[in-house]
Amino acid sequence: MDIRILNKNEIPPMDLLLLADPSIKIVEEYVNRGDCFIAEMDNEVIGVYVLLPTRPETVELVNVAVAEKHHGKGIGKMLVMHAVQKAKVEGFKTIEIGTGNSSIGQLALYQKCGFRITGVDIDFFIRHYEEEIFENDIQCRDMIRLSQDL
Repeated sequence: MDIRILNKNEIPPMDLLLLADPSIKIVEEYVNRGDCFIAEMDNEVIGVYVLLPTRPETVELVNVAVAEKHHGKGIGKMLVMHAVQKAKVEGFKTIEIGTGNSSIGQLALYQKCGFRITGVDIDFFIRHYEEEIFENDIQCRDMIRLSQDL
């Protein structure tokens, strides 16, 4: 598997990006402002993440997604760790990530990758998304914020 930055003339893999974030409008906005990285295997895009500078010395990992047929193979963890390394190399001091209160697997993954919970943005998904989101039979309402010092 190779992970590389998306070339400026390439179209982002929206099908994968929308697995992690159901809002086309929001995804398009941060993909245009950040750096999109793709994971490829046998000329197939199997994963994606986006790094978005937010404040001086701080970058946010705003989307991590793996094609469903490749779930459970450790690719998500490889993408997160690649993002952490990329942020370090680029001189950032902090990397942040946010996920829904219903994203139990993602919360576990991010903590295994060294992120710590730093806060909760109450009703984030109610305020910013038109459709209700359900995951693991739980309504996604709150944004769990995590970060890691680099």
